[in-house]
Parts: sequence; C-alpha cells; structure tokens
Amino acid sequence: MDKLGINLPGLIAQFLNFGILLFILWRFVLPPVRRMLDERRQRIQESLEAAERMRAQATETERMLEEQREEGRRQAQQIIGQSQEIARRIEAEARTEAQRQAEALIVRARTEIQLERDGAIAELRREFADITVSAAEKVINQSLDRNAHRRLIDDVLASSDLGGR
Repeated sequence: MDKLGINLPGLIAQFLNFGILLFILWRFVLPPVRRMLDERRQRIQESLEAAERMRAQATETERMLEEQREEGRRQAQQIIGQSQEIARRIEAEARTEAQRQAEALIVRARTEIQLERDGAIAELRREFADITVSAAEKVINQSLDRNAHRRLIDDVLASSDLGGR
C-alpha cells in the first residue's frame, strides 16, 4: 500500500481518531445541541400557537365590536322610531284637542248668539208694545191700561210670524 501512498497505521489512527471524535460528539455535544434545538422548536411552536390565539382573539373582538355597533344602530333606529311615533301621537292629540276646543267655542258662540237674538227679539217686542200703546193712547186720547195692552200685544205677536222666529 505504500505504492498507493496510503500509510495503513496512519489511516487506522485517523479512523480511530474519527471514531473517538464521533463518539465524543455523539455522546457529549449532540444531546445539548439536540436539547437546544428541541427547546427552540418548542418556543417557536408556542409562539406560533400564541400568535394564532391572539389572531383568533382579535377576530373575536372585532366580531363583538361589530355586533355592538349593529346593536347600537338598531337601538338608535328604535329610539328614532319611538320618538317619531311619540311626535305623531302628540301632534294627533294636539290636533284633536284644538278641534274639540274649536267645536266648544262654536257651540258657545252659537248659544250666545241665540241668547242675544232672543234678548233682542224680547226687547223689540217690549218697545213695539210700548210704541203701540203710546200710539193708541194718542189716537183715542185717553189712558189705557198698559199691562193689559202689553199682554194683548204679546199674545198677538206670539201667534204671528214675528213671534215664531
């Protein structure tokens, strides 16, 4: 083997050194490196899981916020609807009350007009009776019983068209 340039005792020593180095690496270096890599893989896995949990939590929080916004919108619409209904009801009540008051005023005005009309007719009858008695006194030139003539004139007026109105 010398012809090939291979030194057999050197080659065996190198194989033996390589085996010892491999055993030392395998026995003393590889377990801490493997443990360190496992710990690193575990930390990375935990970080990924935490990131996934945080993403899910953020999604859930966003969904809850959207639901709260929608609930707020619904409540606002409901309040607006109730306010509009209350306004319509108040307006209708005010309109009804105004109409009732207007009708009461009309009834009261008609009653007052009827009373004034009746009073005016009675006053007119009295004046007419007085004028008639005065005219009759002047015609016959003597004093007549005013009360008796007034009753007579009232009876005549009551039976005529003027008294019937």
